[in-house]
Amino acid sequence: MSSSTPFVVNAASYGITADMMSKDALKVVDKLQKSGFQAYVVGGCVRDLLLGLKPKDFDVATDAQPNEVKALFRRSRIIGRRFQIVHVQFSRELIEVTTFRSNENAEDNGANRSTQRAQSKSGLLTRDNVFGSLQDDATRRDLTVNALYYDPADNSIHDFTDGLEDIEKKVIRIIGNPSSRYREDPVRLLRVARFAAKLSFDIDANTAKSIHQRASDLQQVSPPRLFDETLKLYMSGKGEATFKLLKEHGLFKYLVPQLHRIMQSDQDNVDGLIEQAFINTDRRIAADQRVTPAFIYAVLLWPVVERKATQLRQQGNSTSYSMSKAGSEAISNQIAVTAIPKRFTIPMREIWDLQIQLPRRGGNRAQRLSEHPRFRAAYDFVLLREQSGEDLEGLGDWWTKYQSADGEARLSMVTALPKNPAGNRRRNRRRGSKKS
Repeated sequence: MSSSTPFVVNAASYGITADMMSKDALKVVDKLQKSGFQAYVVGGCVRDLLLGLKPKDFDVATDAQPNEVKALFRRSRIIGRRFQIVHVQFSRELIEVTTFRSNENAEDNGANRSTQRAQSKSGLLTRDNVFGSLQDDATRRDLTVNALYYDPADNSIHDFTDGLEDIEKKVIRIIGNPSSRYREDPVRLLRVARFAAKLSFDIDANTAKSIHQRASDLQQVSPPRLFDETLKLYMSGKGEATFKLLKEHGLFKYLVPQLHRIMQSDQDNVDGLIEQAFINTDRRIAADQRVTPAFIYAVLLWPVVERKATQLRQQGNSTSYSMSKAGSEAISNQIAVTAIPKRFTIPMREIWDLQIQLPRRGGNRAQRLSEHPRFRAAYDFVLLREQSGEDLEGLGDWWTKYQSADGEARLSMVTALPKNPAGNRRRNRRRGSKKS
């Protein structure tokens, strides 16, 4: 329940002190407060410190309006139209400063309401720049655990929405009426799943109840924004848990619709492939290894590409043409949902193409393939396919040994290969059956 009077506690009782905060965020708060404004460190950083986690970002909320904030900080700029915020740049850190918002309609105060707050007929917020009080700001945030305000001046935490209690109970709960809040911004549906997975929290029953009902609202989110949000889901280090929650609550089918249709039949253990991909991605993130959206989306669309390519080959088309055509179709369908940038779709296509090239290792091909810029990603892709149960006749193990072998051993490995490997036999049969 939200309250007009905050529950204010000494942060020290939770083991939190000002020196645990970003020095730059504290500078922003201090300057705003000394200029006569209210200012707090807010949101996920407070939540994470309460949970003993290391925050990645420190944000500030204030009653100063964007132009007033910008006037105080030389290296700052106002960004956004739908939701104006100020970025204050320090030498190594960027502090995001937001003005207290309100859920109320803009009053007739000389400003044009349409420039401050606007909603579509479905209830989707298209602009949200109605400024309000600290209490207003707390109640318009999405989750209770993200609506905690820290004041370094007296080392206190201000809680209007029982966020401290929900952290203790390990519960994700949306603030206000869930159905209305999801309708205002459907991305909140994904944020509920993401934070539940990230923090290993349960989703409050009332918060969960409306998710299935409003899941289709994700179709109203712009493809570029939805792509950015999916990266937060898939590359959070909790991808496996997130994927399971997205499926459980009927959200995943709106993120990768063409994959969801295949998953419904589950003839090829598609779920196993996707889950294993997220398990591997989570491990890489935990080990501070590089992960890329190109690999993740290559996996998500692989069952679609593979099935379509098989259909095209059965119609008499060559293997390379079938793979290229299937890849183009899968990408075209997906970017209408999540706008994958070209810098990722090109590597995706190369990874897919190498799946038909890597079995062809005779002569000088193995050496050339191992020097391909996308070889490592394609090799990891082969290992993933085998991990999920696909029989590739020891292809992954062969390439593992090849990479660690010296020149003479590599030559022996290539010489020992069957003269007409299975991949080439299938290709020759298809060429022979193609109609003239």
